[in-house]
Amino acid sequence: MKIALLTEKYTPDIGGLAISTGRLARLLSSAGHQVCVFGPTSNLPASEKRTLTSDDVSITRFGAYKRMDDTLVDWFELLVEEHKREPFDILHGYFLPQAGFVAAYAGKYLDIPNVVSIRGNDIERAAFDPSKFSHVMYALQNASAVTANASELVKKTRAFIDRDVILIPNGIEAERFKPMQKNIALADGLGLTSKAHKDALVIGFVGELREKKGLKTLLIGYAQINQKHPTSLLIVGEVRAGEDKNTFEEIKSSIPNANIVVTGTISHKDIPAYYSLMDIFVHPSLRDGMPNALLEAMACEKPIVATPVGGIMDVIQDGKNGLFINPDDVNGFANVVIKILSEPKKRANLGKEARKTVTKEFTLKSELSSNLKVYDSIRKT
Repeated sequence: MKIALLTEKYTPDIGGLAISTGRLARLLSSAGHQVCVFGPTSNLPASEKRTLTSDDVSITRFGAYKRMDDTLVDWFELLVEEHKREPFDILHGYFLPQAGFVAAYAGKYLDIPNVVSIRGNDIERAAFDPSKFSHVMYALQNASAVTANASELVKKTRAFIDRDVILIPNGIEAERFKPMQKNIALADGLGLTSKAHKDALVIGFVGELREKKGLKTLLIGYAQINQKHPTSLLIVGEVRAGEDKNTFEEIKSSIPNANIVVTGTISHKDIPAYYSLMDIFVHPSLRDGMPNALLEAMACEKPIVATPVGGIMDVIQDGKNGLFINPDDVNGFANVVIKILSEPKKRANLGKEARKTVTKEFTLKSELSSNLKVYDSIRKT
């Protein structure tokens, strides 16, 4: 099959959407399919396009306009042009308001089977934006098939439209994300083994830290934890610029004896070494899809403390392979983390169960076969 994969983010862009789209593209390519990725980027002038090949995947990025409607027009016309040159068998839009809309519209126009995939914020936030609502609904109403990566997102989508929504959880590369010895050189370089903090356990978070990801719960909770159980807080990624960054700096400055390390953007291929530094992984999101970072940390046998939101509820069994705390519950977060930090045997058991879960239930093989099954079903109708 020749598959056009539409996405608003793709490596080296940061974030879960870029990681997930790249993973699917490589999986499809490794299975012998011709994969062409199309997506806008702010790194090119408007209307300029560039195509390169990576891992046998053709990647075409084109410059985004200031006006979203102009960008969508370019996206649509690019697909039409490419289809005339060498026809596609499937169009797959990853994320509803832009990629999903263009995939559904171009699919109808060109009479090509098309899939739209719900990833999280597209149904939880964008659907409430009047400027995006019509695109969201068009995609849901006109796509040949709709998928989502979390049971909660399936439920929310069905509240918008009465149609089948197919659950396809994220898969994890368990041979790359696995338990490993702590990278001491990296820890030294980050200041996690300085004289003042050499015995401190490390609380880890991975991703772009912002309000939605529980920024205040993480920082204020860390302040309470650090008073009773001296720890380091490792944030692998960045703090979102603007109001979130201001909030971060304000809270950080009020925490005595804090050792908070923010790495900045890290290439995804280098992330496993950073998981090796963590004694506990936390993910106090207010809303979420199915976080790649959560699955990665579980595959690395890290004990998990997270909130029961979105796809996290599909993965964590409270008390068995992770621990739940309520969203926006600073005291609850701090108390659970303090307790688990003082129980090394419990941490080890939770980590082992976490890896068992992802290696059994959240595999790359399952993610690939589930998507191919959807493609086959809509090509036959």
